[in-house]
Amino acid sequence: MIRLATQGDLPAIQHIVRDAFSPYIVDIGREPAPMTDDYAALINQGIVWLIDDCGVMVLKRHDDHLEVKTIAVSPAAQGQGYGRQIMQHCDDVAGGKPIRLLTNAKMIRNIRFYQACGYRITDKRSEDGFDRIYFEKP
Repeated sequence: MIRLATQGDLPAIQHIVRDAFSPYIVDIGREPAPMTDDYAALINQGIVWLIDDCGVMVLKRHDDHLEVKTIAVSPAAQGQGYGRQIMQHCDDVAGGKPIRLLTNAKMIRNIRFYQACGYRITDKRSEDGFDRIYFEKP
Protein backbone atom coordinates (compact mmCIF):
# COMPACT_ATOMS: atom_id res chain seq x y z
CA MET A 1 0.00 0.00 0.00
CA ILE A 2 1.28 3.45 -0.94
CA ARG A 3 0.35 6.28 1.39
CA LEU A 4 1.50 9.72 2.47
CA ALA A 5 3.95 9.52 5.36
CA THR A 6 3.28 10.95 8.80
CA GLN A 7 5.72 12.06 11.48
CA GLY A 8 5.18 8.67 13.13
CA ASP A 9 6.83 7.12 10.06
CA LEU A 10 9.99 9.21 10.42
CA PRO A 11 12.18 6.52 12.07
CA ALA A 12 11.19 3.95 9.42
CA ILE A 13 11.85 6.43 6.60
CA GLN A 14 15.27 7.32 7.96
CA HIS A 15 16.09 3.62 8.34
CA ILE A 16 15.01 2.76 4.77
CA VAL A 17 16.94 5.69 3.29
CA ARG A 18 20.06 4.86 5.33
CA ASP A 19 19.95 1.19 4.34
CA ALA A 20 19.26 1.91 0.68
CA PHE A 21 21.97 4.54 0.21
CA SER A 22 24.74 3.43 2.62
CA PRO A 23 26.30 1.03 0.10
CA TYR A 24 27.14 4.02 -2.11
CA ILE A 25 29.13 5.94 0.50
CA VAL A 26 32.42 4.27 -0.42
CA ASP A 27 31.98 4.83 -4.17
CA ILE A 28 30.88 8.45 -3.81
CA GLY A 29 33.26 9.28 -0.99
CA ARG A 30 30.54 10.71 1.25
CA GLU A 31 26.89 10.21 2.14
CA PRO A 32 24.62 10.49 -0.89
CA ALA A 33 22.42 13.59 -0.82
CA PRO A 34 19.20 11.76 0.20
CA MET A 35 20.89 10.63 3.42
CA THR A 36 21.25 14.23 4.56
CA ASP A 37 17.71 15.44 3.79
CA ASP A 38 15.43 16.65 6.58
CA TYR A 39 12.62 14.09 6.29
CA ALA A 40 10.65 15.60 9.18
CA ALA A 41 10.36 18.85 7.22
CA LEU A 42 9.58 17.00 3.98
CA ILE A 43 6.83 15.03 5.72
CA ASN A 44 5.37 18.34 6.95
CA GLN A 45 5.31 19.52 3.32
CA GLY A 46 3.20 16.48 2.42
CA ILE A 47 5.62 15.19 -0.21
CA VAL A 48 6.92 11.95 1.36
CA TRP A 49 5.25 8.67 0.46
CA LEU A 50 5.73 5.27 2.06
CA ILE A 51 5.14 1.92 0.39
CA ASP A 52 4.58 -1.12 2.60
CA ASP A 53 7.08 0.17 5.17
CA CYS A 54 9.95 -0.81 2.86
CA GLY A 55 10.01 1.94 0.25
CA VAL A 56 10.16 5.73 0.33
CA MET A 57 9.60 8.34 -2.33
CA VAL A 58 9.71 12.11 -2.14
CA LEU A 59 7.64 13.72 -4.89
CA LYS A 60 7.39 17.45 -5.44
CA ARG A 61 4.77 18.85 -7.79
CA HIS A 62 5.64 21.82 -9.98
CA ASP A 63 3.32 23.60 -12.41
CA ASP A 64 4.92 21.97 -15.44
CA HIS A 65 6.40 18.71 -14.09
CA LEU A 66 6.75 16.26 -11.21
CA GLU A 67 10.12 16.18 -9.49
CA VAL A 68 11.16 12.87 -7.96
CA LYS A 69 13.52 13.95 -5.21
CA THR A 70 14.17 10.54 -3.60
CA ILE A 71 13.40 6.90 -4.26
CA ALA A 72 14.63 4.33 -1.75
CA VAL A 73 13.77 0.68 -1.28
CA SER A 74 15.09 -1.29 1.66
CA PRO A 75 17.76 -3.75 0.45
CA ALA A 76 15.77 -6.64 1.96
CA ALA A 77 12.81 -5.73 -0.29
CA GLN A 78 14.73 -5.00 -3.50
CA GLY A 79 13.93 -7.24 -6.44
CA GLN A 80 10.31 -7.71 -5.30
CA GLY A 81 8.70 -5.12 -7.61
CA TYR A 82 8.59 -2.17 -5.22
CA GLY A 83 10.67 0.01 -7.51
CA ARG A 84 8.24 -0.58 -10.38
CA GLN A 85 5.28 0.20 -8.09
CA ILE A 86 6.97 3.43 -7.05
CA MET A 87 7.62 4.41 -10.66
CA GLN A 88 3.99 3.66 -11.56
CA HIS A 89 2.86 5.83 -8.65
CA CYS A 90 5.06 8.63 -9.99
CA ASP A 91 3.34 8.30 -13.37
CA ASP A 92 -0.06 8.45 -11.66
CA VAL A 93 0.83 11.52 -9.57
CA ALA A 94 2.34 13.29 -12.59
CA GLY A 95 -0.99 13.07 -14.40
CA GLY A 96 0.57 13.27 -17.85
CA LYS A 97 3.11 15.96 -17.00
CA PRO A 98 6.82 15.23 -17.48
CA ILE A 99 8.66 13.58 -14.60
CA ARG A 100 12.18 14.68 -13.73
CA LEU A 101 14.72 13.11 -11.42
CA LEU A 102 18.43 12.86 -10.88
CA THR A 103 20.85 10.31 -9.53
CA ASN A 104 24.52 10.06 -8.81
CA ALA A 105 26.70 8.89 -11.70
CA LYS A 106 28.10 6.16 -9.42
CA MET A 107 24.64 4.61 -8.95
CA ILE A 108 24.80 2.45 -12.07
CA ARG A 109 21.90 0.16 -11.09
CA ASN A 110 19.66 3.18 -10.61
CA ILE A 111 20.65 4.63 -13.98
CA ARG A 112 19.80 1.37 -15.74
CA PHE A 113 16.53 1.07 -13.82
CA TYR A 114 15.38 4.57 -14.76
CA GLN A 115 16.25 4.00 -18.40
CA ALA A 116 14.31 0.70 -18.35
CA CYS A 117 11.33 2.66 -16.98
CA GLY A 118 11.37 5.02 -19.97
CA TYR A 119 13.45 7.90 -18.60
CA ARG A 120 16.01 9.56 -20.83
CA ILE A 121 19.19 11.34 -19.80
CA THR A 122 18.86 15.10 -20.25
CA ASP A 123 22.02 16.37 -18.57
CA LYS A 124 25.18 15.39 -16.72
CA ARG A 125 26.93 17.80 -14.39
CA SER A 126 28.80 18.22 -11.13
CA GLU A 127 26.91 20.02 -8.37
CA ASP A 128 27.57 20.33 -4.67
CA GLY A 129 30.45 17.88 -4.97
CA PHE A 130 28.32 15.18 -6.67
CA ASP A 131 28.48 13.95 -10.26
CA ARG A 132 24.81 13.91 -11.21
CA ILE A 133 22.82 12.53 -14.09
CA TYR A 134 19.47 14.16 -14.85
CA PHE A 135 16.54 12.27 -16.35
CA GLU A 136 13.15 13.09 -17.74
CA LYS A 137 10.18 10.99 -18.73
CA PRO A 138 7.95 12.97 -21.10
